[in-house]
This record gives sequence, C-alpha cells and structure tokens, in this order.
Amino acid sequence: MASSAKPKARHWGILLSFLICVIAPTALAGYYLYAVAVDQYESRVGFAVRAEETESALDVLSGISGLSHASSSDTDILYKFIQSQEIVERINAKLDLRAIFTKPAYDPVFELGDDPSIESLLRYWQRMVRIYYDSGTGLIEVRVFAFEPEDAHAVAELIFEESSDKINALTAIAREDATRYAEEERDQAIARLIDARRALTAFRVETQIVDPSADIAGQMGLLNTLQGQLAEALIELDLILETTRQGDPRVEPARLRIRVIEDRIAAERTKLGVGGQQATDSGDPEGGYAAVIGEFEELQVDLEFAETSYISALSAYDAARSEAQRTSRYLTAYVRPTQAQTSTGPDRLLLTGLVLGFALLSWFIGLLVYYSLRDRR
Repeated sequence: MASSAKPKARHWGILLSFLICVIAPTALAGYYLYAVAVDQYESRVGFAVRAEETESALDVLSGISGLSHASSSDTDILYKFIQSQEIVERINAKLDLRAIFTKPAYDPVFELGDDPSIESLLRYWQRMVRIYYDSGTGLIEVRVFAFEPEDAHAVAELIFEESSDKINALTAIAREDATRYAEEERDQAIARLIDARRALTAFRVETQIVDPSADIAGQMGLLNTLQGQLAEALIELDLILETTRQGDPRVEPARLRIRVIEDRIAAERTKLGVGGQQATDSGDPEGGYAAVIGEFEELQVDLEFAETSYISALSAYDAARSEAQRTSRYLTAYVRPTQAQTSTGPDRLLLTGLVLGFALLSWFIGLLVYYSLRDRR
C-alpha cells in the first residue's frame, strides 16, 4: 500500500503566502473599514433642463401647442460643469469644502487630506460627488457624500442652485446672441436716418427753401402770369398798329411794356434753369432751380430709403426679441435634495469583498507562476 502523503515545505510556504497575501490584506481592510473609517451620509438631487416655448397667436389658431422638452446640449454642459473646477470654487467660497471634507479625526483613506490646493480639492470632489446622466431622457442625478448629513444636504442644494444659475446664464447669452445682429442693424438704420435728416435740414438752411417743389410751383405760376400779360401786350400793340397811323405815341410805350415783360420772363426762366445758353451766360453755371431741385430730390430719396430701412430694421429687431422671449430654458428638479438619516458609505461589505477578490486573484496568479517555473526545472 502507498504511504500517506505528507505536507512538504512548499505546501507550508503556499499556506503562508495565502495567509500573507489574502487573509492579512482582507483582515486589515475589514478592520479599517469597520473600526476606523467614518460613516458617510448621502444626499441625492435629480434635475433636468427644460426648454419652454410660449405659443404665438399663429400657433394657437393652428392648434399647435408648445411642449416642454429637454435640451440635451444644455444637459451635457451641466454634466461637465458639475465636475469642473468652477463649481468647486463657487461652492467652496460659500461652504468651505475643505472644512467639510476634513471633519474625521483620523481617516486618511476617505478624508480630504492636508493638501490645500484647488487641484486636490477637485480630485476629492469627483470622488465624493457622483453624477449619473441618462442621455436618452436628459435626466441628471447627483449623489453627494459627506461625513455629516447636513453637509451633504447643503452641498446638494448649492449644486442645484449653481446649476440653475448656469442655465440662466446660458439662456441670457442665447437671447443676447439672437438679438445682437438685429440690434446692430437697427442702430445702423437709426444713424442713417439721422444723417439723412441732418443733410436735408442743412440743405434747407443753406438755400432758405423749405420745399423746392412748392417754391417752383409759385415760380411757374408767376411765369404763366407773365406769359398772359405778354400775350395781352402783343395783342394791344397789334391793335394799335392796325388802327392808327405811323408815329402814334402809344406804340413806343406798348413796345417798351412788351420788352420789359420779355426780360422778366427770361430772368424767371433763367432762375428756374430752363433758359438754355442764357442761363449759363447769366452766371449761374449750376442751372439755378434745376440744380436745387436735383439736389433736393436726391436728399429726399436718401431720406425715404433711410426711413424704409429704419422701419424694416425695427421690425426685424422686434421680431428677434419676440422670438428670443418665446424660448425660455430653466432647471427643474424631479428630486429635491434629500436629508439622510442613516449612513450609506463607505460600502464596507463591497470594499471588503473587492479586497478579498483582488488579493485572491493575485495570490492564485502568483501560485500558477510558481508552479510553472517549478515544472520547467
């Protein structure tokens, strides 16, 4: 019969290695977790970004109602913002996070530590503040851990407040961007309208004519009157020449009257700029009233264009403001910050099990390596 197997030195070595590599770390971790580690309390807050569009009159008449929906891009921004240094600095300025996270008398594994830098505080923040984001629904749930339930609740409240402020700031920026271009166009149209009116006023001051059209109408009325008087004078002269003998003393005054009327007509026509070469010879190279009318009409066209542009720009600005006001984004909480009554961290059983699992796996791999090397000899 074969003799019973007896444990050899290597068997005792393997058992010793099991005790050192598996049992000892697990016992040490269990002792620290259950005897030294300080309880942690959890506060939860859940929220989502909503975009509310107010119904316009057209929507009401057509039966289309504005629905509230989540804005995924804003939710993505919030997801990153809650993990950022900016929110840590804001909340730290209000609550002193370093004092909150260093409350345990002795817990070197789970407390903040003595490093006061903002980078170490940010790394610890990302350990104690856990974010769960559902991209499909746009819902964000934040779980805040602290060594006192009041501290966890206060931090969760401030996270919600700072997130709400961030969304309000994003809304304000979006509204400003939506109206900036329309506002610039409106200001340019106002400036153009002011310049056009100033130019027209300067023209009236310089020429002492309020409305050249009305003034020229008066001049044309004067010309018509002179033309009528000239016709009467010519007829009167013809009658004198036909009914009297040569040398009648009435002929010369009649001719003088005709000559005076013709000179006056020529002068008035020159003033109106319709005298041809005579207008140029009179020392008015710009054509008199014709040039004035041309300049006035040019200024009038500029003014009408400026007024039309102003009305269009003002309408576009009002439409842009109305559209920006119709869309409003806000943060709504589906879970208000909770107040913990019992500790939920650290998860002692899970952490102990993880230490045991990793230690056992490492020991088993080491054992396989040992026997593999031993068999190659």
